[in-house]
Amino acid sequence: MTMTLDTKTKSKNLASGLVLRPEEARGKADHGWLRAAHSFSFGSYYDPDHMAFESLRVINDDWIDGGGAFPTHPHKDAEIFSYILKGGLQHRDSMGNGSTVMAGGVQYMSAGSGVRHSESNPSQTEPMQLLQVWLLPNVEGAEPRYDTLDISPEAKDGKLALFLSPTGRDGSMSIRADADIYAATLNGDQRIDHEMGDGTRGWIQVARGSVTVNGEALRRGDGLAIRESGRLELRNGDDAEFLYFEFS
Repeated sequence: MTMTLDTKTKSKNLASGLVLRPEEARGKADHGWLRAAHSFSFGSYYDPDHMAFESLRVINDDWIDGGGAFPTHPHKDAEIFSYILKGGLQHRDSMGNGSTVMAGGVQYMSAGSGVRHSESNPSQTEPMQLLQVWLLPNVEGAEPRYDTLDISPEAKDGKLALFLSPTGRDGSMSIRADADIYAATLNGDQRIDHEMGDGTRGWIQVARGSVTVNGEALRRGDGLAIRESGRLELRNGDDAEFLYFEFS
């Protein structure tokens, strides 16, 4: 299937309303203790053509060295979660929360009217990896809140595991954004078929491995904007792990 590369926006227009955000087109940052790739404009990386998709504002693919830390800093009116891929993430905040979430877990914070927090790698020797994601809230000035959730390997093995939703349905955490957010792993002959709701749009972010979506090949670091609702067919997983966002 033919694809065109827009050298300005650094995206590939595929068939059927799919737009690929290739791994190599992401903004990159190296702070020594932190190495990051940004799917959307963030920090010193600015691309006016990649500011957000629907309510999705930030996807940062972060590697944090042993002992590395984000010192205490403020947030306001942002829905923020970290999906831990390797190691653990330690959290402290001005609400009095403190926890360490390990690989396979999700840490969620609704900044609301304002909160201060710090995040660190509790290991002094081993690096850790996470996807940190920010979404724009559907209500501003709400009371801040914090939650965590462990997703078992079985829950996402060959299927979409819902972990954030506006209503908190099916055991997911409740998010103040118009999005259902899933995690999945796919390998070998496993298949996932998903029918998007009418009028919805989606985004897939590949965290590791490779997978095909409606016949289009994705690999680690790739993002896929799904601009038209319809059927998603996920196949050919090779140790694939990914997040799927569906926006109403």
